[in-house]
Amino acid sequence: MKKAILVVSFGTSYPETREKTIEACEKRVAQEFPDYTVFRAFTSNKIIKKLKTRDNMHINTPSQALNQLKELGYKEVIIQSLHIISGGEFEKITAQVERFKPDFDSIIVSQPLLDSKEDYEKAIEAIRHQMPPLKEQEALILMGHGSKHHAFSAYACLDHMLLNEPIYLCAVESYPGLDQVIERLQQAEIKKAHLMPFMLVAGDHATNDMASDDDDSWKSTLEQAGIKTECHLQGLGENELIQAQFIDHIHTAIERVKARG
Repeated sequence: MKKAILVVSFGTSYPETREKTIEACEKRVAQEFPDYTVFRAFTSNKIIKKLKTRDNMHINTPSQALNQLKELGYKEVIIQSLHIISGGEFEKITAQVERFKPDFDSIIVSQPLLDSKEDYEKAIEAIRHQMPPLKEQEALILMGHGSKHHAFSAYACLDHMLLNEPIYLCAVESYPGLDQVIERLQQAEIKKAHLMPFMLVAGDHATNDMASDDDDSWKSTLEQAGIKTECHLQGLGENELIQAQFIDHIHTAIERVKARG
């Protein structure tokens, strides 16, 4: 029986970070599961369109990829999301998958990075592995994307689990916000903040909203508050421990397939 793993991410238009993160995760999946063929899809129509116009690169949506797999005769499909939370982008996947269920013997959507308490604990260990060494009166600020979806609470949960460490998580689009974190940094008498994206890729948000010299960037905002900064443009997809979490989720999905008989 032909089996496939469809690796689905939001996507990025930055070639260098795509290679270091998305492609690195896909290669890790292919090495770990040689009995499956690995395919790619993005959930961001905007990025798909930009890559087609700028680079003449075609990337499938989840629906397009599943239609291709159906035509190629695949019968078992595991869809691994590289999203961080079960938010709106993850729901795009589950919605698109629904109409394809009759076309496959088995089709399972595996969970994004933060699903269980164990996932949060593993993510914290991965952050420790990736972060720079901190000196006295230094801290790490993680830039999460945030969401208007109710799953935004995942960021607040992770930030709460980091309370005993000099690591702060805040989000571009939701809670916790940078202003709140700056207050906490000042109360802790932090003099220097290291900035790192808590996102799969170090793309537009990390490059512009976090690390640029624009007046409203996180770097500039912190420095205006009297806190020195150092930026680290490394997406989570580069982190071997984060890659391992996605691999674990696929193993769990395969066990679900076997349990179904």
